[in-house]
Amino acid sequence: MDYIILTEQLTKKYKNFTSVSNVSLHIRKGSIYGFLGPNGAGKSTTMKMLLGLTPPTNGSFTIDGKHFPNDRLAILKEIGSFIESPSFYANLTGRENLDVIRRILGLPKQSVEDALELVGLTEFGDRLAKKYSLGMKQRLGLAGALLGRPPILILDEPTNGLDPSGIHEIRKLIKSLPNLYDCTVLISSHMLSEIELMADDIGILNHGRLLFEGSLDDLRQSALQSGLAADNLEDVFLSMVEKDNTARKQRAKL
Repeated sequence: MDYIILTEQLTKKYKNFTSVSNVSLHIRKGSIYGFLGPNGAGKSTTMKMLLGLTPPTNGSFTIDGKHFPNDRLAILKEIGSFIESPSFYANLTGRENLDVIRRILGLPKQSVEDALELVGLTEFGDRLAKKYSLGMKQRLGLAGALLGRPPILILDEPTNGLDPSGIHEIRKLIKSLPNLYDCTVLISSHMLSEIELMADDIGILNHGRLLFEGSLDDLRQSALQSGLAADNLEDVFLSMVEKDNTARKQRAKL
């Protein structure tokens, strides 16, 4: 199996609190990997470790054959990211905001136009960012992640705050990306119905621990074998998390 992102026993501790505990991910090249978990499960922390924004306490990871921390800069050159709500210079246009990122990354000027076209913002490129709607700001954030067409995208809640039409647009775009330019997408979202429509593989995190990793079909089979609801991704997810929470409470009583 050709894995482009591999983590081994990845762990992040903050004093007495463990945010991520021994997480081993296997993300296939060219796939869309849905990274799921309740608030505070450790998804964003895991993504920040992969981006070198916070160092692991223990464990290691490899991205496209490059090892952290020795190859940190080489890793970053291969990743486009969208973490939490993107921030922009309000008094610059969308095109100018992307050009700032382009210069930092040392990319050709044409990459800005390519990114605007990919997210459907070409006609709004000269509008000031402060006059963008929330949906347009999310798309501009995605355009920033897509600059230079990186082989790996790490997207944290890219549909946050969007209306149904905006969510549909972003989902359609993300789903098209692996075929469009052979990239791999790691995406977290609370919109489980959306993840179900676009993800090839799923990782479920709860209290920093990986409860499941595999395809959607594997997830349904696993749920059925465990006697859990398996009608849709949301049912499976909620059942799995509730079962884990119940087991935790029982262990805490012992």
